[in-house]
Amino acid sequence: MPKKERKRLQVVISDEQDALLTRTAYELSSPERLISKSEVVRLAIEKIAKELGEGAQLEDYRAILEADTIHDEG
Repeated sequence: MPKKERKRLQVVISDEQDALLTRTAYELSSPERLISKSEVVRLAIEKIAKELGEGAQLEDYRAILEADTIHDEG
């Protein structure tokens, strides 16, 4: 069976965001299966898209992103 073609995306994240990503991957992992940080990112993308499709408040996400932008610039 051919391998799924995947796109690569490189993003810059803060040390705090990397720590959150690492902690989340660790918490989702089990003795039978380790979860990678990439898998956590893919899960987050799917979860956000699903929530937006179900009518989640765009303003909530925009506020989070705006807070990150202000934090990054500060």
